[in-house]
Amino acid sequence: MKASATKVLAPPQPTKTRRLSRARRIAILKALADPHRLELLERIAASTCPLGCAEALSILPISPATLSHHIKELETAGLVRVERKGKFIHLSLRSEVWSALIANLTALGQPRSGRP
Repeated sequence: MKASATKVLAPPQPTKTRRLSRARRIAILKALADPHRLELLERIAASTCPLGCAEALSILPISPATLSHHIKELETAGLVRVERKGKFIHLSLRSEVWSALIANLTALGQPRSGRP
């Protein structure tokens, strides 16, 4: 009779948080400074699936051209993923960028070793 081999699974490795360059952090914070972009991000985060542009337009009191500008700014900053399906555009958050931003901002409040 053969002994069955037991597979030992390695514990999940903690995901390494990316360091964001100073220029990238500045671009992200500038993108977050606009009230309409911040509201759009809040709506994307609250959505259970990627948010469509038509739905975003119904939420925000802005023109389609202005919405397009805000989406481009958020995409350039790396905060949202833009998926184009035919003539439809769907928006979702890029969680890896948000995690890196949070880690970078949290590090600001941490004492540095070797400094008094």
